[in-house]
Amino acid sequence: MHAQNPRRNRRTALRGAGLLAVLALALTGCSAQAQRGFLPGSSDAEVTDQTGRIANLWVGSWIAALIVGVLTWGLILWCVAVYRKRKDDDQLPVQLRYHVPLEIMYVILPIIMVGVLFYYTARDMSAIEDNTAEPDLTVQVIGKQWSWDFNYLDDDVYDTGQQAQHIGTTGVLAEQPTLYLPVDERVRFVLDSRDVIHSFWVPAFLYKKDMIPGRTNEFQVTPQAIGEYRGKCAELCGEEHSSMLFNVKVVTRAEYDQHMDDLRALGQTGSLGLEYSRLQDLDSVTQGSGS
Repeated sequence: MHAQNPRRNRRTALRGAGLLAVLALALTGCSAQAQRGFLPGSSDAEVTDQTGRIANLWVGSWIAALIVGVLTWGLILWCVAVYRKRKDDDQLPVQLRYHVPLEIMYVILPIIMVGVLFYYTARDMSAIEDNTAEPDLTVQVIGKQWSWDFNYLDDDVYDTGQQAQHIGTTGVLAEQPTLYLPVDERVRFVLDSRDVIHSFWVPAFLYKKDMIPGRTNEFQVTPQAIGEYRGKCAELCGEEHSSMLFNVKVVTRAEYDQHMDDLRALGQTGSLGLEYSRLQDLDSVTQGSGS
């Protein structure tokens, strides 16, 4: 019976690990193309000016994690295959208490990996959270149990949503308010809450931000693709949380101006404040509105 060749085993194991790494990278690259895997939108038509940056950070992080995982599992399998105990081998391998170069590598490599991930995350978050640019319009979004109010501050009009408990179990989304945004114009969102913590989330924008009572959060974004999108609360806020929905329409400037005129015609001028609560009837909310 011929003895097994350790070098041949090493080469076979390394080839297998290399093939796994190439296959994993190829599959990841395919999913990161036009449809971006599970992420909404595509790289050919970004929904906002930030979706491409967010998608690249997300996909890049997964590629890095996949490479680390493939290398780690490849080395583990290589060690198992090459250094396994054989039937006719009664000798123990060389026993080492420590291996300085290897231990230094264990310390340095994780620091480098975390540092790279931190750099790209900090770079992209700084760009996403940058509110220094002059916006084209400002919209105040107020979260309430369990609906939304939109104050179009530049146009001095508002739109209000009815709490889910008053709508019933059917047609909840159709009855919820629609947020209108003009395409290719920078929008400044001012986020407030009347009661508990909510979270303003438009999945197609790949971004969400908390709405905390007593604290105002802001962010800016430029919608780039005309269309209809869905929004929801992303923070558990009570029994009707799942029905706290809204619609988003990115339209031309002419359609946006027409909607503002429609709200004025309904008498919804001024803006809704933060003093109202879900315990009040919707009529008292609309009657108490003012600039």
